[in-house]
Amino acid sequence: MLNRAVAISTLALLAAGELNHQAIASPDVVSSTPEPAARSYVVPVEASPAPQPSTAVASPEVVVTPEFAQITQTPVSATASDLPIQSTPILAQSTRANTNVVVTTTPASTQPTRTPVNSINPPSGTTTTSTTINTQAQATQTPARAVVSNDLAVTAVDVQVRGVTQELQQVVLNTIGTRAGGSTSQSQLDSDVAAILNTGLFANARVSTSQSQDGLSVVYQVEPVILRSLQLSGNQVLTPAVANDFFKSQIGQPISPTAMRQGIQQLSKWYTDNGYTLAQVLDAQPSRNGVVTIAVAEGVIGDINVRFLDKEGKPAEGRTREDFIRSELKLQPGQIFRVDVARQDLQQLYQLGLFDNANVALNGDARNVDVTYELTERPARGVNVGGGYSGSTGVFGTISYKDQNLGGINQQLGLNVQASGRDLQFNGNFTDPYRASNQDKPGYSVDVFRRRSVSTVFDDNFANDIEAEDYDEPNQGQFGAGVRLSKPIDDWQASVGLNYTRTSIRDDDGNIISVDALGKPLSFSGTGIDDLITVSAGVTKDQRNNPVNPTQGSVLSLSTEQSIPVGNGNIFMNRLQANYSQYTPVDLLGGDKPEVLAFNVQGGTTIGDLPPYQAFNLGGINSVRGYGTGDVGSGRTYVLASAEYRVPLFNPVGAVLFADFASDLGTGDTVPGEPGIVRGKPGTGFGYGAGLRVDSPIGIIRADYGFTDQGDSQLQFGIGQRF
Repeated sequence: MLNRAVAISTLALLAAGELNHQAIASPDVVSSTPEPAARSYVVPVEASPAPQPSTAVASPEVVVTPEFAQITQTPVSATASDLPIQSTPILAQSTRANTNVVVTTTPASTQPTRTPVNSINPPSGTTTTSTTINTQAQATQTPARAVVSNDLAVTAVDVQVRGVTQELQQVVLNTIGTRAGGSTSQSQLDSDVAAILNTGLFANARVSTSQSQDGLSVVYQVEPVILRSLQLSGNQVLTPAVANDFFKSQIGQPISPTAMRQGIQQLSKWYTDNGYTLAQVLDAQPSRNGVVTIAVAEGVIGDINVRFLDKEGKPAEGRTREDFIRSELKLQPGQIFRVDVARQDLQQLYQLGLFDNANVALNGDARNVDVTYELTERPARGVNVGGGYSGSTGVFGTISYKDQNLGGINQQLGLNVQASGRDLQFNGNFTDPYRASNQDKPGYSVDVFRRRSVSTVFDDNFANDIEAEDYDEPNQGQFGAGVRLSKPIDDWQASVGLNYTRTSIRDDDGNIISVDALGKPLSFSGTGIDDLITVSAGVTKDQRNNPVNPTQGSVLSLSTEQSIPVGNGNIFMNRLQANYSQYTPVDLLGGDKPEVLAFNVQGGTTIGDLPPYQAFNLGGINSVRGYGTGDVGSGRTYVLASAEYRVPLFNPVGAVLFADFASDLGTGDTVPGEPGIVRGKPGTGFGYGAGLRVDSPIGIIRADYGFTDQGDSQLQFGIGQRF
């Protein structure tokens, strides 16, 4: 028995010695157990998960966590509703899929692959997997495990890695199957070398062993890959120049997973900073020839869809044609999604004046995302019938028709007729707006009119009551037509127009009058009839999130109107005006919807001839509230400033605090006949008060109760916001 034990011990020592020589000579040992799969840092490219139902979120901001970890391509499912365009418009906050990188196990061939341990290149037939530098959690070290095979298993008492930095040493230790204190064999050592080379981080790898009485010491001698160039995959907007700039410090240096992660983080930040909020860096895959392939998914748009919703958010039939809506959008299939372009699209849709609400919903993932515009239309058509009595016209009847979306393509038609036994008045207009899809064709509008009303300039408000005792208030009648062309120029909306107006001043019996009771002229020609032909031009820069009821943004308009001296009066004048409004959301009360601070300042002047009825009238519901229409002043020049604090109460009611100031800057005496001065208008006025706003099918109805600096007050009604 003792002899048998000695024999067995001798054989074991011989086998251990043979194993040492085999490791160096790379023998051909066949293992009965399949060799362990090589491990590599990799983001698997797999089919995207099925799209998830969209949920309301804000602009899809991307969060990238700079670690190694498992990645799953997360579906994009978001509704852009706050961009911060609101009307509420676009986009609430969302997070996109983290760009993760993982250590996964790539299956090896079913048959064990034998690699000579002193070989620089993997043998023919070896299944190659590569290391993917990732942006998430560090690979988890695989626990030591025993290797069972036909070749003898020996205990590895010491495992060392030489020739590279500590960072790459750790990569090697995480990759190999041999562990200090665990078993190893010749086939396991062969497999370790193949796995090291397959990471793509090392140009050369070999293993040597030495025997001691406690077991086997294993040394892996490796040589790192030198990073020579980058190769991009899946990119459209990311250029090689941009990518190379982030990795230029690494070119010509041994590859470093940490440095690669930092470069990937910079790429992700570049995408976010440039508005590509869905873009993801999927992986950075090094190869042994020094080329790193960076795979990206940038958020390519698949389909553009349109969905109409009612005010409760339920699907509804839309009147606006979908092909017209698509023609107004900048985002198109095949482009890369950008959140700033989506905001511009929402702003453009609001500026059409057709929608009460517009949002963007996203479905898909970073490789392919469908964009859906969710729209709630506002009532576009209306018919009104009415009647009444006035001293100038007697009993009258009215009918009006308005369609803001004729044919479903935003053409606008309006007609208003008032008929009585003494007079017929009408106003008709047609507008075909500019189309971004047909940039060579300007938008245009045509209007014709015949109207008659008491002139606010000559309204009876004499300082001396005796002067007004037998005063017959002049009626101002006008008829004419005009045409206007419009087209955007960069961020400005530009327009030019040609207009003709004949103005006649009459008494209540319809007779032409040329002077008032004081002998002051009522027309520029002195006959009571003036002809005015003008050429107008203007530009507007509108950055409001909603033109009907804005909550943020601004709008600036500049205009000039030059007359041509022909016809009665030979009027030669130029009228200049400027108007600016600013809207700032605030949260002073902590409500669900923000309050708004709104400011408006405007001014104008007339150069040259000035018919008295063309003076700037100050005061009234659209000027200084609390005063009657035109009661502040009638001047050649004016300034007007207003401030409002708008507070939403409950749908559809809001409240307003306001203050207004206006002045004719002392120009009342430069108007022919001095109509403002002889009627006792102060020329300067201040008003303040509070009001209510109701969002109705015909628009915003406002009621304001104003107090003046003269001690007067009154309740006034209007349609639409003051500005």
